[in-house]
Order: sequence, then C-alpha cells, then structure tokens
Amino acid sequence: MDTTQRTDQQRSADRRRRELLEAADRVVLRDGPQASMNAIAAEAGITKPILYRHFGDKGGLYAALAKRHTDALLDSLRAALDAPADRRERVESTLDTYLAAIEARPQVYRFLMHPAEGSQSDQGFDVGKHSAPLLRRMGEELAQVIEERLDLGPDSQQLARVWGHGIVGMMHAAGDWWLGERPCSRAELVRSLADLLWGRLAAAGDRMGGPGF
Repeated sequence: MDTTQRTDQQRSADRRRRELLEAADRVVLRDGPQASMNAIAAEAGITKPILYRHFGDKGGLYAALAKRHTDALLDSLRAALDAPADRRERVESTLDTYLAAIEARPQVYRFLMHPAEGSQSDQGFDVGKHSAPLLRRMGEELAQVIEERLDLGPDSQQLARVWGHGIVGMMHAAGDWWLGERPCSRAELVRSLADLLWGRLAAAGDRMGGPGF
C-alpha cells in the first residue's frame, strides 16, 4: 500500500470518527448521562459492534468525547486569559467562560461528570475513573499559565500547580452546585468566586519576560 493510499484511508477514518462523535453529541444533548451505546449507534445509523470497532467500549467513546469538549473549553479559557483587559476582568472572564460552557450544554456536562442514575444500561461504567483525568488536565494547563505569567517567588512551579488545581477544583465544585440548584445568577457567582481568589492574585507581580496577567 503506497503512502497516498494510506493517507486517504486515514483521512476517511478520521472523518468517520468525527461523524460518529457528532452523532454521540446529539444523543448526549438529548439524553445526558442516560446516553447509551445502543442509542448512539442508532443515531449514527450503524450497529453497536461497528461503534465498538471505532471506540472499543463506552469508556473509549467517553474519552474521545471528553477530549473533544475539553479541548474546546481550554481554547475558550485561553482566549479569556489572553483578552486585552486588566487582571480582575480576565479572572472574572475566565470563571464566566467555564460557567457559561456548562450552562450552555448541561446535558454534556452531566454525561461527562455524573453517572446515569437508575439506568440499567452500560452497567459497570465508572464515570469517576474517566472524569478525574479531565480535571487534572485542566489543573495542569492552568498551572502552566500561572507559572508563565506570575512571579510567585521561591518554589514558583509548585505553587503554580497548587493554585492551578485549586482553582479548577473550586470552579468544578461551585459550578456543579450552581448548575443543580441555581441559587444565584451566573454573574453573581462569578463575582463571588473572583472575590475569593482576588487577594493573592492581585498581590502577585507579573513574571519578568512573560506575557503578563
């Protein structure tokens, strides 16, 4: 098989995988955590064994969907952090970007972060096993941004990781509670969380030669 044929086959496989992920997205938007492999296969117009051939099992499909949505969210968070605004505005914008994302697609969020309650399908699927790495990835990404932009003094790298994972944990826990109960507006939650973070963030200087924060 020559290189051109292999490249064409890879493009075809990549395109088919995107089509299947889009079908899975439609089912997740409709069914949330109750989304099943049977429903996704039916939405894609294929049999369940063919779906397994592409993703292995629900865990493989979950991982592919999680990467798709996490990549998009991280791109949005980076854009908020890079916006031409003062530091407080960028902190609030970053928090709001995360909350807006889970508010806009709550069923996707619940599929990624919560097990299906009362469902007998796909038993044995451990959501926590797959969702924890997503939060860790976001924490490491934010830690890198903090380290690149802020002068935190001695042990800067370690402190940046503490802050990165701490902020992601705060956003996740507060966002999860807020999405379920809606005790206040999104803007009110953003201001409250920014107030909690602001003291130490306001005091930190920009890293010499860094992009600034």
